[in-house]
Amino acid sequence: MQRALGLLTRREHSRHELVRKLKQRGVEADDAAAAIERLAEAGWQDDARFAESLVRNRAGSGYGPAYIRAELGTHGLPADLVDAALKAYAGDWIDNARQLLRRRHPQALEGDREARRKAADFLLRRGFGMDAVRAALAADLD
Repeated sequence: MQRALGLLTRREHSRHELVRKLKQRGVEADDAAAAIERLAEAGWQDDARFAESLVRNRAGSGYGPAYIRAELGTHGLPADLVDAALKAYAGDWIDNARQLLRRRHPQALEGDREARRKAADFLLRRGFGMDAVRAALAADLD
C-alpha cells in the first residue's frame, strides 16, 4: 500500500496504471488490487478524477478530444468514464485549436493554401475534429 500511495502523491493514476506499476515492482496482483481498493475507499485514487485531470492537462498542452480519448483508453478507463471526462471539460475545443494554430502555424493566417493545409493536418494529428479545424482556420481568415 505504501508503494501505491507513493505513486499517487506524485500525480493521479488510474487503477489499471497502478496495478501495472505495482506488479512491475514485484507486488502480487491480489495484494495490489486490495491496496488500490483501500486507497480508492479513502479517496486517494479515483479514476474519474484521474480522467478529468488528464483531459485538462492535455487540452492545456494543445491536444484535441480524439487524441485525449485515445490516451485515456490506454490507461484502461471504460468508455463511459472517458465520455464523462471529455463532457466535463469546461474549455472550448475550437478556441484551443485557434490558439494552437496562432502559436504553431501563424503563416496559415495569411491564407496561403499550402500553409493552411499543413496547419489543418497538424490540428488533425493533435486530435481535433474536422469541424474544429475548419472553424479555427475560418476564424483566422476574418
